[in-house]
Amino acid sequence: MPTDSRLPRVLHVLLHLDQIDSPVTSQQIGEMLATNPALVRRVMAGLRDAGFVASTKGHGGGWYLLKSLTEISLADVYAALGAPQLFAVGPSSDNPTCLLEKAANKATADALEAARSVFQDELAKMTVAELIAPHAETIKAFQQRSGTSHS
Repeated sequence: MPTDSRLPRVLHVLLHLDQIDSPVTSQQIGEMLATNPALVRRVMAGLRDAGFVASTKGHGGGWYLLKSLTEISLADVYAALGAPQLFAVGPSSDNPTCLLEKAANKATADALEAARSVFQDELAKMTVAELIAPHAETIKAFQQRSGTSHS
């Protein structure tokens, strides 16, 4: 089963948007993530709906932050992505009237819910801005050497 890497990829994009002074096109984001600009627009729409980003059309247009990364938790971003399923494990439906299958499904569902709760609690503890803190000095040095405002 393929993994869903939207959360770390979107966090990556948000960190770059914070470092860049002008709007970034879906094409540019697509190139950064090695993906299609149409897919970028679809994923970014969830962030727009959550009030984290906006976009402008036309020459010089693109995506930009509406909200400071200090105000956006990782849990907020996860929710804006539609809270993707964490695990490939799911209920059995071989014999839905069997009480033993029902018991097995309930135990599995309870464990999955507990794991989901822990995952979301951990995401809620950190803002997107905090992700950059361990790398702040390296990024600052890079920017000074290259004369850029992004990494």
